[in-house]
Amino acid sequence: MLLRAFCSLARKVPRTVYRVSLAMKPQVVFVLGGPGAGKGTQCAKIVENYSYTHLSAGDLLRAERGRDGSEFGQLIDSYIKEGKIVPVEITINLLKKAMEETMQLDKERFRFLIDGFPRNQDNMEGWNKVMDGKADVKFVLFFDCSNKVCIDRCLERGKSSGRTDDNRESLEKRIQTYLQSTRPIIEQYEKEGKVRTVDASRGVDEVFADVKTILDKEG
Repeated sequence: MLLRAFCSLARKVPRTVYRVSLAMKPQVVFVLGGPGAGKGTQCAKIVENYSYTHLSAGDLLRAERGRDGSEFGQLIDSYIKEGKIVPVEITINLLKKAMEETMQLDKERFRFLIDGFPRNQDNMEGWNKVMDGKADVKFVLFFDCSNKVCIDRCLERGKSSGRTDDNRESLEKRIQTYLQSTRPIIEQYEKEGKVRTVDASRGVDEVFADVKTILDKEG
């Protein structure tokens, strides 16, 4: 009887340990789409309704660019103004630091929306190299939107956002960078069956209804 109880307990231990280790490892959803596709807006709504922490690669880079004493500030600024992709080492370091700080404050907050990353092959390879075994990518949430809608939205946003890249010249460069560098990454994840696509050309609430369906299904 005692032996049976011991064996039963032994069988349960690995599962418990697995659940704890899994909970401590960041669970990541990459959020991708063109500039102005509504990634930030939808991420904010997800955070309101689900236990995710939103990390915007662009916001982290802009914050680092403006931080006093940043050794990368000037470099980041030049890349952003040209609509180019910031070197992967800088972006991953900022994302990793943000996830670690969030989980240190609250061990239950281990689910992350990483918005605007990976943007190219170099980003994806860098992530796989640095974060392999340290984070689990659940899927890619892809907000699909026409170039015209993206540009119109960003120009409207630029009237009040104060962002130096919300102007037509920078936007056209960003759209080209997105088409040449990011779309192939989305297509690569699609081949792996890891992309969940949402028609982002509609209103905010309509888009979020589809997002909720996806998240409720994925768990």
